[in-house]
Amino acid sequence: MSSAEEEVRLSMTVMINKEKTKVLFSIVDNNLADILLSFLTLPLGLIIRLFKKHYGDDEVPIIGSLNTLCDGLANLDSSHFWTESGKLMLLNPRNSLDDQCRKLKINIDDTYRYVSMSHDTERCDCGKLLNREIYEDLEVYNNNGKVFIEEPMNFLISDDLRLLPNVTASMIKSMKDLGITDTDGVEQMTVTIGFNEIMVLLKESLLSQTPLTDLILKKDQTHHSPSIKLETLPENIKKETTCSAKKMMVKAIVQKSKSKLLFVEAEEDFVDFLFSLLTIPLGEVECLLGGKASIWSIDNLYCSLSNLNHYRHMESIDTIEELLDPKLPPNYLSKNQILPISQQKGHPILYFKENDESMKFSCYPYYSYQKDYFKDPKGGDSFVKGPKVFMVTDDLTVTPLCMFSTISILNGLKIPLSDVEERELHIGLEEGLSILKASITSSSALTDGLINSILKKQPKQEN
Repeated sequence: MSSAEEEVRLSMTVMINKEKTKVLFSIVDNNLADILLSFLTLPLGLIIRLFKKHYGDDEVPIIGSLNTLCDGLANLDSSHFWTESGKLMLLNPRNSLDDQCRKLKINIDDTYRYVSMSHDTERCDCGKLLNREIYEDLEVYNNNGKVFIEEPMNFLISDDLRLLPNVTASMIKSMKDLGITDTDGVEQMTVTIGFNEIMVLLKESLLSQTPLTDLILKKDQTHHSPSIKLETLPENIKKETTCSAKKMMVKAIVQKSKSKLLFVEAEEDFVDFLFSLLTIPLGEVECLLGGKASIWSIDNLYCSLSNLNHYRHMESIDTIEELLDPKLPPNYLSKNQILPISQQKGHPILYFKENDESMKFSCYPYYSYQKDYFKDPKGGDSFVKGPKVFMVTDDLTVTPLCMFSTISILNGLKIPLSDVEERELHIGLEEGLSILKASITSSSALTDGLINSILKKQPKQEN
């Protein structure tokens, strides 16, 4: 966060109930609405990294099993990856819409300016490190200050982040749509928020059903347990099941008495898939799960976005699709990704020499530039090197498999070998979606994500 960002503060009008215990709704301008919508562009791994940086290791918010997945990734030796750069890509996933997010009044994404993730480890074909900073012409990003919202306008935001245009003609209907039934004694107040408050809002939007109340009234709300079960496949995903035949096999070590998955033994393809979850933007998580990721407030934000008038409220026709179904950045898609996710095409880097022999770079061809492309930092079509076998615990901690670690886990849990059995599970699209949902809502992601598969493999009881 730059010093300039620290100084930026935005105001919002808030309506509070007469008991001063709950925010009913707030009125925000397009600047704050843009910031809220930008939450959907953030990859899961980036969110965890931002939380660690802002709150510190001792107070970092726990988001399902994502924290332990990130920690396991960070602790895994780089020799298990095809390149050091591939590991860095997973630890520091990029926002595919960072061009737009740079224009936000408060941008919490601190992704550094290097376009190449491999700037300090990979070498150019000429033999030099890829560590030259490229300064682009920033005026191409200005676009009259527009980010996602088309025109300066106000929005109503409910306590649980439902977003509606603030149109006077439909104010009564809007309040009813936000669930407001009683306006007696409502108090209006104006509050200002900056970088720290936006970080709190992001945290509470992932953990709470009342993020605005938590932020503004500083209420320490109890976080309710979400519904982890993947009820049915979303309609937009069902058609993928017939054409997506890819499956991975894992050996699940299960505690028989509780049908609890203790850990799995998996090859590099499954571990590659798990680490790749960290690169998926929050909006794409919602898209894959049909707006029912069980992150209540983000679910509401996503669904209300889909109901906005695309032509009247959004910066362009494509903007709504970029937020509702964001792609991965170039080179982030792994061959082991079993979810129906796509990535952006790699953009060429355009350059030419000035009269003083200095190099000028851009992504926009408004001079007679020469063209080149960045190398794939991960070194191939996947991140994790094989053949290898790993242990993945219930909270998605990944370590190399060894006999000692197996014995250590069983001893630590005080589970006798007689209560343990091995079951072979096949991981396809439905299981992958279930693991994705459980990873953001549960600290027992494997048990909750694979419980249906575990029960199907339950040995029949003899009479």
